[in-house]
Amino acid sequence: MEKETVDTIILSDVHLGSRVSRAKEALATLKKYEFKRFILLGDIFDDLNFERLTDEHWDFISYVRELSVTSPETEVIWVVGNHDELLLKVMSHLMNMKAHRFYEWEYFGKKYLAIHGHQFDRFLSENIILSAVASSIYFFIQGIDSREQRISRFIKRMSKSWLRLSDRVAKSASLFGVLRNAHYVFCGHTHLAIEKEFKKNKYFNSGCWTDIPSNFITILEEKIIIHNVA
Repeated sequence: MEKETVDTIILSDVHLGSRVSRAKEALATLKKYEFKRFILLGDIFDDLNFERLTDEHWDFISYVRELSVTSPETEVIWVVGNHDELLLKVMSHLMNMKAHRFYEWEYFGKKYLAIHGHQFDRFLSENIILSAVASSIYFFIQGIDSREQRISRFIKRMSKSWLRLSDRVAKSASLFGVLRNAHYVFCGHTHLAIEKEFKKNKYFNSGCWTDIPSNFITILEEKIIIHNVA
């Protein structure tokens, strides 16, 4: 099968170690593409408990490490998310890559900026324990839900706070992009894949790999696409 060629792939919120992580599907998707730049946009891991990593999760890690070690023509970038914070030293060494708080690059005369997005989540920073409990409950519901995740998707659609969070992160990230002179800004964190047009830049969220459909972003020249994977 011939691979599709793009310049950049952005993928976030795989949450390796979580039982609802779709690492197998994420890896299969990556193998369908040839790319020059691969950005892991935060929350690649769920927590510090390596015993929860399945064979599929380790396969994903091995593929990323192989890219970073044996493919000098491919740039692999890890942008840190809130779930990754405590794993910086260990996983940077294991995956052979440097971790970034945010990452900037230029392409076709435009400036691009990638940042996970938790920096713009005030509720998370002020309610760390409550946020962790809420995430655990939601992941538990996903784990017992049907394959189509009807209950989980209904909860997300009906959650006004979730939608408000997504909007707040988008606006704050766009403003940060303005301060950094970025034409395009990319985030993860909210698990909601969206595209928004602001006055001075465009915002994209890469969704996640714990929900169905899962999402990722490709960039080729001036074409930026959010993809869905059932």
